[in-house]
Amino acid sequence: MGDGFQFLDIVLFAMVAAFLVLRLRSVLGKRTGHQQPRQDHLSQPNDEVEGAANVTDRPDHSRDISSDPTANLDPSDPLTRGIEKIRSADETFDPAEFADGARGAFEMIVKGFAEGDKRNLEFLLANDVYDNFEAAIDERDKAEETLESTIIGIKVADVIEADMDGAHALVTIKFVSEQVNLTRDSEDRVINGDPNEISEITDIWTFSRDTKSSDPNWKLVETRSQI
Repeated sequence: MGDGFQFLDIVLFAMVAAFLVLRLRSVLGKRTGHQQPRQDHLSQPNDEVEGAANVTDRPDHSRDISSDPTANLDPSDPLTRGIEKIRSADETFDPAEFADGARGAFEMIVKGFAEGDKRNLEFLLANDVYDNFEAAIDERDKAEETLESTIIGIKVADVIEADMDGAHALVTIKFVSEQVNLTRDSEDRVINGDPNEISEITDIWTFSRDTKSSDPNWKLVETRSQI
């Protein structure tokens, strides 16, 4: 009798876990997310902003879009026009909901890279981005190094850009997070980072989705980062 109840508990926990994964995928699945790889230390502070201008060199077009995505936006603003373009192609698109889903994807990708979880990364990243991440993971494994990335909290997750490129919707999110990152060698010695140091990191990630495709998933197509 007791064994029967224990088995039922296991089944229920498995169902709950599956539901949470599907919920996250369905939220992010309304949009596309692609991410360009960083160097081996995905979430570590880096003075170089890869492939793009420093975030402080560009205007911040983020707005309060918690309800109606265009209610408080200036029609002449590029963000407003971009959101309207995407909604013309996909009437279900909601920038606030997208930002929530992207927040979850951000945590999954940072964790997946640190743990070398290629399976989940392949689901969340565009092909070329995934290839670069895979190469960085393989290089780290070859050196017998491990990366530890802990997200203490995400302070900001704002939509700052939106546009259409043909049939592809493009949405850029500005993340500001507090993280602890360190790299250990094969002897478990810390060779980079400090377990007692919390760094505030700004990431600019662009997600994309083909609105003509039956695939609802968004993929990460580009990333830029800054301390």
